[in-house]
Amino acid sequence: MAYNCRTISQKILNNLEPRVKTLVARRFGLNGGEMETLEAIGQDFKITRERVRQIVEVGLEKCRQTAGQNFNNVFKDFFNHIDSKGGLRREDLLLSELGDSKYNNDVYFLLTLSNQFERFSGDKSFYPFWAVKKDSRNISKKVSDYLQGMFGEKKQPASFEVLQTNIHAEIPNLGTEAIQSYIEVSKKIMKGPGGFYGLREWAEINPRFIKDKAYLVLKQENEPLHFTQVAEFIQKLNIPENSRKQVHTQTVHNELIKDQRFVLVGRGLYALKEWGYQAGVVKDVIVKTLQASSGPLSKTEIVSKVLEQRQVKKNTILLNLQDKKYFLRDSNDRYSVKEA
Repeated sequence: MAYNCRTISQKILNNLEPRVKTLVARRFGLNGGEMETLEAIGQDFKITRERVRQIVEVGLEKCRQTAGQNFNNVFKDFFNHIDSKGGLRREDLLLSELGDSKYNNDVYFLLTLSNQFERFSGDKSFYPFWAVKKDSRNISKKVSDYLQGMFGEKKQPASFEVLQTNIHAEIPNLGTEAIQSYIEVSKKIMKGPGGFYGLREWAEINPRFIKDKAYLVLKQENEPLHFTQVAEFIQKLNIPENSRKQVHTQTVHNELIKDQRFVLVGRGLYALKEWGYQAGVVKDVIVKTLQASSGPLSKTEIVSKVLEQRQVKKNTILLNLQDKKYFLRDSNDRYSVKEA
């Protein structure tokens, strides 16, 4: 339903006197530039910012009359689109949906010409949005507050389907698009790179550092990865900033080494500690394996248990096992930890 809003806005502006048209166009950025302040426009025309405001308001009133006489069908479609989203829509998304993304200022201008649309400038909890229903702001707040409470209690991300089920139990009869719209307008709730939703403050949902992105990659792949693979997967994450930054493999390696969430389980291979992997080198794993046993273990038993923790060659384990400073072998060729 994308309109050529640049053409529509220009047709409306053409009904204004040249000077008024220029001021309105500059105020709303309809000349291909950015929206300008009253102060900046006033300095160029050698008039006060208040005088600029008055002229622009007079121009807007005439624009509203022109728009109402000629473009009611456009405003009707705008209204229906926002209404289908639950009565409100986040501003940046709405501007792109209603017209060509190159002409967002023109869409914004058109929305201001009808009293059917109300704009909320946003705050610390919500992005700027436009609404066509008076109660939509209260509903969006109720949805956001409910989800924040749910995530605070469960402390884990959830799919949209889970969110929808939970929200319906609290606020029945909300459509899928409405729920989506209410979530998107909240600054507190966010969809993470893995497709799950959670609190924006969670590293798994909004990973800002390499170590957090590496953690997310390993969680998604659910298996140990070489640090070069981790770097490749980080680059492919659905995070806008990734398209602008090159992920360096050595940086990833350095971050994995320092962070206790990761365990080196092979040559350059990392796993998550939460999967049950023990920290330390092969010798440390052997020690912990023997200490956890009710008695001495054979080479075969030791190798089997260590290979559950490390992706190394069998001979590497046997070579470590020969260290007499740490391990004792009994007459049955079974091993235990040498007491200090």
